[in-house]
Amino acid sequence: MNAHQDITAVDRIMDRARAAQAAFEDGATQERYDRAAQAAAWAIMEPGRNRALAELSVKTTGLGNVPDKITKNHRKTLGLMRDIATAKTHGIVSDDPATGITEIARPIGVIGAVVPSTNPAATPANNIINALKCGNAIVLSPSPKGVPACEMLLGFIHAEFDKIGLDHDLVQMVPPPGSKDKTQRMLEQSDLVVVTGSQDNVRRAYTCGTPAIGVGAGNVTVIVDDTADLDAAAQKIAASKTFDNATSCSSENALVVVDAIYDAFVAAMARYGGALIPESGEAQIVERLWPDGKLNRSVIAQDADVMIDALGLTGQVPADTQFLAVETKGIGPDHPLSGEKLSRVVALYRAADFSDAAEIASRILEHQGAGHSIGLHSADENRALHLGETIPTCRVIVNQAHCFATGGAFNNGMPFSLSMGCGSWGGNSIDDNLNWRHFMQTTKIVREITPAEPSVEDIFSDYWADAGK
Repeated sequence: MNAHQDITAVDRIMDRARAAQAAFEDGATQERYDRAAQAAAWAIMEPGRNRALAELSVKTTGLGNVPDKITKNHRKTLGLMRDIATAKTHGIVSDDPATGITEIARPIGVIGAVVPSTNPAATPANNIINALKCGNAIVLSPSPKGVPACEMLLGFIHAEFDKIGLDHDLVQMVPPPGSKDKTQRMLEQSDLVVVTGSQDNVRRAYTCGTPAIGVGAGNVTVIVDDTADLDAAAQKIAASKTFDNATSCSSENALVVVDAIYDAFVAAMARYGGALIPESGEAQIVERLWPDGKLNRSVIAQDADVMIDALGLTGQVPADTQFLAVETKGIGPDHPLSGEKLSRVVALYRAADFSDAAEIASRILEHQGAGHSIGLHSADENRALHLGETIPTCRVIVNQAHCFATGGAFNNGMPFSLSMGCGSWGGNSIDDNLNWRHFMQTTKIVREITPAEPSVEDIFSDYWADAGK
């Protein structure tokens, strides 16, 4: 198929999606939107299908592990369904007599979603559910390695659609094999673009001419201070860092530990499978993890034993090692350990005190991961507030396993999502977790009310008292 035929094929898909969306919206009810979202959710959550998707995802991408993919597919989708269960996305959503404004929920139209190979089922399912809940159609552009899982997911969704009489064209994907030209055409023809994955894709989305929501790069940095419960911190960090072999953008990439409890924390970390690589071993890790300057595919998102072997550490670390903490001082482009590693490897920095730890963390995030999130293990609430007021980040995750907490958890109030907006720090248009509100727009009925016009004195009297007229 030549380039012109590729573009024509994408145009046909977009036309079908637009027609399906118009029919979906025509005569719709909240129940109709809710049933569509439930159909897509059950398509990935039904245990047999969930396992099939997880197994295919790991087989075709080579990233992560099956048990954790199953957990992720289930919990992320269940949490999202909890979040949207009572959300009003059709008809009148607010009516305020005081302002005279009535808001009516309206679909956006056709959503174009670019999704990564790290979560080839959970991320598209999240986008699909949000889109359908708000009355939209959606067209996906998966990464090349994510195509098989995406095709399987769409097959499961369409089977559920058949049960409730919904058009398959509400949920489609760019025809494989993927290409930049096809994805670009999809971006240009959509009404809203949602992009999770490489920063190249995010930049392309923001320049495609279509309203876009992209998310920033992750490089999570976590501070452990002198007031922390060290065993609890080590346990949570280990659980988070090893989950799905660190495929999550919310996995810890750097630990900044204050000097007063550094050795005690290293001992606690060892109890939960964290092996210390002293600074003398940093060069070997860097050489093996970034041969030719690029992340080593035999290490990325692999099980612990595979990673350890690929890094040449077999027999050099304890047999129960689950992740590696590599001592380092360097930050910036010449120090790759200070960036995202997509593996069970975390950089370990020693800080003189909390103030120094905050400064180190800020430098790491300014190098990579600005806007995404920072973690803090501490008993001092004021320190969380300090980070929230001074660090370039949209989220401060306190005393939690970071990759479980950032994208929403049943024990915190963040929306369940696999896409985290990073604000202006990360070059993004949103600073929130991507959620259903981003898939809906409103029409406002505006009525006259009793005038509320202040005098000039009402507005400026305090200013005049300070500065004069």
